[in-house]
Amino acid sequence: MKSRTLLAVEQQINAMGCEVYEIGLFKPHVPGSGSKEPEMLPRTWDSGTLLKSVPWLRFQNSQGRNIYIRPSGEHRLSMVDDLTADAVKRMRAEGFGPTLVVETSPGNFQAWLNHGQMLPQRFSTIAARTLATKFGGDKGAADWRHFGRLAGFTNRKAKYQSRDGTYPFVRIIDATQAHVYAAADDFVANVRGVASSLESPTRAAASAHSDGRLLSIDDFRSNPSYDGDGNRIDLAYSVYALAHGVSETAIAEAINSRDLSKKGAPSRQSAYTSRTIAKAAQRIHGLGGR
Repeated sequence: MKSRTLLAVEQQINAMGCEVYEIGLFKPHVPGSGSKEPEMLPRTWDSGTLLKSVPWLRFQNSQGRNIYIRPSGEHRLSMVDDLTADAVKRMRAEGFGPTLVVETSPGNFQAWLNHGQMLPQRFSTIAARTLATKFGGDKGAADWRHFGRLAGFTNRKAKYQSRDGTYPFVRIIDATQAHVYAAADDFVANVRGVASSLESPTRAAASAHSDGRLLSIDDFRSNPSYDGDGNRIDLAYSVYALAHGVSETAIAEAINSRDLSKKGAPSRQSAYTSRTIAKAAQRIHGLGGR
């Protein structure tokens, strides 16, 4: 009979759907222990080797190591960490249903979303950060190759140790093999548009969504790569919008949809908007003259 740990690992890797995984066995530093830890013990295994290694992983877990997993190389997934149950529920309601949901500690969840296509590293990082921002996850854990916890093992963080010395198990809440969330195509198209504007806003002139739909200023505002810098966001959006035929009036309305009171009186706010659009136009004309 298969152990519960083995069954949990099987469920998780079936839902993640990768050929090769990187496993991290992390043992935190224990003050006064005299050890050289913290220490990460890495392994790179295919699914078969991982399943055969579950007994060894269980032993290492019992000795204080936390067991983590991530895809090896570029992949189709994004992991969103530190989610509430309500956030996971909202994901599903808004078309971002995860292929895998793992409870890493009581009331705390990690969600893995399958984009349905391989994402290059920089696209993958933007996707993870955007999802973390959208659903209130940990932006510090949002990148293209962040580790998530492997189900079936205990979470060995000291703060979760109970009075009897035990630790909570990492549990699978939901796992669906090869499940691509409903909003994947639109979301990935937005990510590609944002990636183009981040490389150089003027390169947006050469990119448009395959379905003809354009990014809105809110797409730029929700992108954590801008660090909430309103001036950068306004300029990047203006370049993108002008390059895609959006009128200056519509662009001005978009810029003015945020609070510009820090710019001063209404006349100064209007001047800021005009300068931003003019600067965007200069960048586009400069691109065309090269």
